[in-house]
Amino acid sequence: MITADELIALEDQHDSGLYTKQPLILVRGEGARLWDADGREYIDCVGGHGVANVGHANPAVIRAVTEQVRRLVICPSGFYNDQRAQLLAELTRIAPPGLERAFLCNSGAEAVEAALKFARLSTGRTKVVAAMRGFHGRTFGALSATWRKQYRQPFEPLVPGFHFVPYNRLERMRQALDEETAAVILEVVQGEGGVIPGDGEYLRGVQALCRERGVLFIVDEVQTGFGRTGRMFASQHHDLRPDLMCVAKSIAGGLPMGAVLIGSRVGELPKKVHGSTFGGNPLACAAALATIAYIEAEGLPQRAAELGERLISGLQAIPSPLVRDVRGLGLMVGMELKGKVAPYLAALAERGVLALSAGATVMRFLPPLVISAEDVDTVVEQVAAVLS
Repeated sequence: MITADELIALEDQHDSGLYTKQPLILVRGEGARLWDADGREYIDCVGGHGVANVGHANPAVIRAVTEQVRRLVICPSGFYNDQRAQLLAELTRIAPPGLERAFLCNSGAEAVEAALKFARLSTGRTKVVAAMRGFHGRTFGALSATWRKQYRQPFEPLVPGFHFVPYNRLERMRQALDEETAAVILEVVQGEGGVIPGDGEYLRGVQALCRERGVLFIVDEVQTGFGRTGRMFASQHHDLRPDLMCVAKSIAGGLPMGAVLIGSRVGELPKKVHGSTFGGNPLACAAALATIAYIEAEGLPQRAAELGERLISGLQAIPSPLVRDVRGLGLMVGMELKGKVAPYLAALAERGVLALSAGATVMRFLPPLVISAEDVDTVVEQVAAVLS
């Protein structure tokens, strides 16, 4: 039987080398728990980078996928499909008002790419305004809207026409929008940028500016969607009505999927201007239908709101001089330290809690929304221990 060390060596030998890896071999999950190859158990506050909202090995998703894989896995969008039709109806039902259509794809970056293309095509304009510290993906279009220079610089020149302004500062956005601006793209809570919630007055102000100046408002809900922040979508905290809304990550219970929801201001899109071979495949659609049904039946957005308050208040109560700030919305929580978080994340893993970073100094917590209150308290206890 192959040993843990041999597995690590095998992956290192043949992997691209692009990822910094923790020395853990994760082999099984259930709910908000993970197990490694040695049988050690962890509380998961990584959640597959915000994918596992309904928990690992969710029984409803397993049933839907098992049934669908026996029926039909792939069906190009040039044909109709029962699962796709039902999912499109469900997505538009749960979305903010005005989003009556959707383009289905396979990831968050793909959703952002599609939204940017639709915005330029619809408006006939080319300029896109994004926020400093924002993150929208690593493909060329999505990367062009992403702020961090470490991601951008190796691949410049990127797509032209992208401009950045400070987040949560409405006057700077007002100055940036002109007759050449096709779209503004923002996160309601900046995730990779440090878990920074957007101010409601600012976000509504940006939306009003877009309406006033003929600019499309793209909201990136890739990480914040499907209950993560305490509402089905973070836009709903502020009564936002985006023209294009990008979703992915937790949409299909762990299977790769993304979507762009499309409002009336976008207008009709010409045939064949965009497409996706795997987008809207019946398997992912069946998983997404089961995921949405589970989120609603189990009240996961409300659970995220309640347990998020518990996690944030617990972390805020830790009496450590290392802590600069604790912030978040629902179960999307960041703890900013006065130094680098990497050593503390490693120490947390040793204590059976997995979390991730959001920049060099922010510890980010994205647990499955099915996490128990007791596990939330344990996470707080272990964070306090490593910071002591």
